[in-house]
Amino acid sequence: MGDDDRVSVPSSPSGRSRGCGVPDAGSVDPDEAANRSEHWADRGRAGCEGPAVPPADLRAMGLALHEAREALRTGDVPVGAVVLGPDGALLATGRNAREVTGDPTAHAEVLALRAAAGARRDRHLDGCTLVVTLEPCTMCAGALLAARVSRLVFGAWDVKAGAAGSVRDVVRDIRLPHRVEVVAGVRSRECSQLLLDFFRPLRRGSRD
Repeated sequence: MGDDDRVSVPSSPSGRSRGCGVPDAGSVDPDEAANRSEHWADRGRAGCEGPAVPPADLRAMGLALHEAREALRTGDVPVGAVVLGPDGALLATGRNAREVTGDPTAHAEVLALRAAAGARRDRHLDGCTLVVTLEPCTMCAGALLAARVSRLVFGAWDVKAGAAGSVRDVVRDIRLPHRVEVVAGVRSRECSQLLLDFFRPLRRGSRD
């Protein structure tokens, strides 16, 4: 998460504590869970709401948070995503489904992009915005580029595996033919708290 709710991220954040990616819920080591829980507690406290964030982004993140909470029903890490069309209308939603499907690629972003492409009957999503509760990983960043998504809005930073400004910045790599506008840290406290609450029981287990 950024220190502001709307953050332009020109390079990888420096001096940030280690965090976590989006691991398989059933394979999280208890010690690692403790580290991740502490990370999100710190990052959640760092976030703040600000007037610079467009109201549409705040509303869309609310929809993504709803999807993230729904992921908890299947034991998946709570990450949710939505895709907005060029006119701002909701095109598609997605949430982590790796546990329930057994599909290692079933990240919220990938599922939302697939659904949006189906809704438009076009694999190119020019002019569209992806809103997701956690900074995309390298796989999802690649999917954003392949779909030609114009804009990315995310909530919590992922300083261990993030590919939109943390560990790497795949979505704005000048060597690639497409680049994505990035807005980071939107409703970061809520996004971080979901992850913190998910990993807290695993953290307790590491102390037993």
